[in-house]
Amino acid sequence: MDTSTATVHGPGLMGGLTGLAKNVFGLLVARVELAALELSEVRNHVLALLAVFALAVICSWFAIAYGTAMIVALAWEAMGWKILLVMFLVFIAATVLLGLKARAMLKEGKLAFPETMSELKNDREMLL
Repeated sequence: MDTSTATVHGPGLMGGLTGLAKNVFGLLVARVELAALELSEVRNHVLALLAVFALAVICSWFAIAYGTAMIVALAWEAMGWKILLVMFLVFIAATVLLGLKARAMLKEGKLAFPETMSELKNDREMLL
């Protein structure tokens, strides 16, 4: 047996596992940083959506309270109970329009994490 020929070994099992753990940890930290960045953007969009919703609710209540009372009082002699039906239909239409606006804001994807989800999908495909 010739001992003069040295075989070069790799870092070994522990070295490989340590390197893998470092890479996985670095990848995890990068993804958490990306998610945190996107979360701050999503938070701003959620606050804007909540502000629009709150204003819509407040405006709806003021419109219902003051507008209905005034219109009904002015039109009662000419239309009778029919003015109540007209007012009901008007406010239902306004509610539907505000609901559609909120849905459109949600469909814009501003409450999603597109970059984070894309990177996580790429990571999963690379690992599997």
